[in-house]
Amino acid sequence: MQAVFYHRHHHGMTLPSISIPFSVFLQFNGKNESRKKRIVGNRSVRASSSSSSSASPWHDWWKPETPAPCLSDVLWPSAGAFAAMAIMGRVDQMLAPKGLSMTIAPFGAVSAVLFAAPTSPGARKYNMFVAQIGCAFIGVLAFFIFGPGWLSRSTALAASIAFMIYTRSTHPPAASLPLLFIDGAKLHHLHLWYALFPGATGCILLCLIQEIVAYMKENYKF
Repeated sequence: MQAVFYHRHHHGMTLPSISIPFSVFLQFNGKNESRKKRIVGNRSVRASSSSSSSASPWHDWWKPETPAPCLSDVLWPSAGAFAAMAIMGRVDQMLAPKGLSMTIAPFGAVSAVLFAAPTSPGARKYNMFVAQIGCAFIGVLAFFIFGPGWLSRSTALAASIAFMIYTRSTHPPAASLPLLFIDGAKLHHLHLWYALFPGATGCILLCLIQEIVAYMKENYKF
């Protein structure tokens, strides 16, 4: 069976008829119809997805992304943070006669990153130690060049952010180390040792405690 297409006249001329097998005609027509259905289906999917996203209630923005954690996932990180600050407090008592202190405010932010978000980029060991050492050194250098004041703080913070971006070692708590040194008169006597103490030294202790917390979370759930 064949499908025949006739062309009667074209500029006064009679053109020959075109004859193709009917099965080929059905196959071509079927492909055309399926292509149309796919296009219509894709448009309907996009329309439904856009309408569903636009129709989502505004209060969904304030909901957490993950379900509520179990009790052990709350207890072990909190216990780790408590142990870290307790140990640092004990070290402070031992270092007090020498006028040194290990407990600094940025360690609160470091503890939150390590214990509450251990899989985040800021919790990577490379990010932590490179940023802690580099930003602390930048703070010392800015203080020696510009002295205390807004220019020193602004320059140190800008240089610290540029350093973390360039070295791909983003660790947000480290950005506070330059400001802490510039405004903390009790830290000025450390000079370049500030690049290693208390920032990088304290992070070693926090990393050890983080390993214990990770083990407890994995093996003791309740």
